[in-house]
Amino acid sequence: MIPIWYYLLCFIVAFGICYAAVPVIRKVALKTGFVDKPNQRKIHKEPIPLLGGIAIYVSFALTAGVLGHAGMTFWGIAVGGFLIFGIGVIDDFYKTRGRDFKAWPKFLMQIVAAVVLIAFQIRMTGVNLPFHHTYYSFPLWLSWVATVIWVVAITNMMNFLDGVDGLASGLAAISALTLVFIAILKGQGVSAILAVSLMGSSVGFLKHNFHPARIFMGDAGATFLGYVLAAIAVDGAFKSATLVSLLVPVLALGVPILDTVWVFYRRFRENRPIYVADKGHTFHLLMKSGLTQVQTVAFMYLLGICFSLASIVVLLVSH
Repeated sequence: MIPIWYYLLCFIVAFGICYAAVPVIRKVALKTGFVDKPNQRKIHKEPIPLLGGIAIYVSFALTAGVLGHAGMTFWGIAVGGFLIFGIGVIDDFYKTRGRDFKAWPKFLMQIVAAVVLIAFQIRMTGVNLPFHHTYYSFPLWLSWVATVIWVVAITNMMNFLDGVDGLASGLAAISALTLVFIAILKGQGVSAILAVSLMGSSVGFLKHNFHPARIFMGDAGATFLGYVLAAIAVDGAFKSATLVSLLVPVLALGVPILDTVWVFYRRFRENRPIYVADKGHTFHLLMKSGLTQVQTVAFMYLLGICFSLASIVVLLVSH
């Protein structure tokens, strides 16, 4: 049993490293011209430094690696996360030059990163059947496919939400806190430390990213947050899950999932390609309705908290 003070220590260390690193990275980004330029789809009007994902990755990796007794789970997430982060930096570099990076190399690398998790034994293995009181083990192919689909989907869903100052980092912190509670309730200390480290990194970054943002996390940061949340859910919340408690990680990541479902539904209905970005996300619609950026983000946080509470209630009821 890991004491509460140790979780607090992990949070403080991750928060401190990320918070201290951002101003340094911001200066480097400005000096090298690594900035996100405004366009008709984006909300910001001035070029904003775009290397914030480095602070998130480094603070998480250092904290979870040193304080999390770096085992197989950590190394799987760190290695796969580095691939996600790396391809994200290339994508962000293209943005700084006013060009679009093709979607297929990103998608391919996300699949490879999900397979890295499987190689480190982080995968969905089966489900407890409630009426028969038996454990149904997934065939290997189903275990692989389910894990890859979940990880790639959540990685992209979190990235879709990174359109308003402070939204992705704040929602990632809320989802990570939920996964901390779930891991503690299930007695999964390693998952709890990974989740609390990610939460610390997210909150440390949020201090610089809340409106008006002084730095962006870019695709590198947003996809990395989604990837780690998905991996922690696979290693924690999905372990020994019942059919009912399979809802727990889905609800814990409810806002990005809900936003993506809405966007895809609207694009299908309007006969437009699902992969072409537009201003039709939930946060865009809230701002069109008259809410300010801060009000929009606060509403989305509240929605995230509601989903998180629902996931914990489902876990307690199904326990």
